Amino acid sequence: MIPKFPQTSPSFYSELKARVNRYFDETGQRPTGNFKLYSKAIFLVAGLISVFVMLLVIEPNWVWGITGSILLGLLIAAIGFNVMHDGSHGSFSRYPWVNTVAAYTLNILGGSAFMWNMKHCVIHHAYTNVHEVDDDLDAGILLRLSKHQRYMKFHRFQHWYFWILYSQLYIFWIFASDYMKYFTGKIGDVPLKKMAVGDHFRFWVSKVLHAFIFIILPIMVLGIGPWAVGFIVMASITGFCLSIVFQLAHTVEHTQFPTANPTTGKMEDEWAVHQLKTTANFATRNKLVSWLVGGLNFQVEHHLFPRISHIHYPAINRIVKKACAEYNIPYVEYPRMYQAVHSHVNHLKRLAKG
Repeated sequence: MIPKFPQTSPSFYSELKARVNRYFDETGQRPTGNFKLYSKAIFLVAGLISVFVMLLVIEPNWVWGITGSILLGLLIAAIGFNVMHDGSHGSFSRYPWVNTVAAYTLNILGGSAFMWNMKHCVIHHAYTNVHEVDDDLDAGILLRLSKHQRYMKFHRFQHWYFWILYSQLYIFWIFASDYMKYFTGKIGDVPLKKMAVGDHFRFWVSKVLHAFIFIILPIMVLGIGPWAVGFIVMASITGFCLSIVFQLAHTVEHTQFPTANPTTGKMEDEWAVHQLKTTANFATRNKLVSWLVGGLNFQVEHHLFPRISHIHYPAINRIVKKACAEYNIPYVEYPRMYQAVHSHVNHLKRLAKG
């Protein structure tokens, strides 16, 4: 059953939105991206194309081949964080068509913007950390990410082997997960939005295009052995980067995993308060981390205002923190990234005990 959030009066979220809107009115800025974001997007896409062409044309030795594959994996993750993610939320640009182009970079890189929109923008953002609704908590039987999930004896080792599983996310995503959603018509237990003819066409064309660019063409040029090694390295780096950034935002010691009242089907808190209790920030003062992960270390601000570009999160961060302090609402933030990683490992350890 899909839970519902209570309507409260006065609403904390209404007050928070008023303060954030006031900030944009006073500064005269648009809530979408600007030159800083667009120049970064161009740099990342140009870097990806350059490294990819270099690996195909120059045919480097194995040292440079592995190095290039690692760099390729990092660039794919960075484009996902900085370009695709903002585009999918409609915050990359004030022009809808530009947001669509940004969102569909995911299709070129092997995923499906349609599936991502349903899984992430609709389900995850609405029902963060809600058992059997938020598909991000479902890692199959191999990982136990919530106390509400079934315990298996091998979970007692999950804080050791999770690194390997996280590195396989990208491979599983592009070769299995999207197809499972497509053919079952579901994301977890939630029915998939009806796909139009154009959605079906884009899904299959982009899958074929990705296969040609990243599989067939490299095998034709380099041979199956060098391609296989390079692809596995690239995909493992991408998968781990994507996994760890999103896990640090929700599955750490201090976030909560609320459930709906079994009788009424309602959650305890209003939606905004629920987001604050289920989401965490990390390393928000580290400019390099913020640049690389597209502001997703400001995950609290992103969940509260997904249609605002990540370039504004540092300023909004101060507004949200102040409001939470005034209303006595918890705000989870880890000053350093290693602290968030440590907290995630501790979370896995705690769940490994049954």
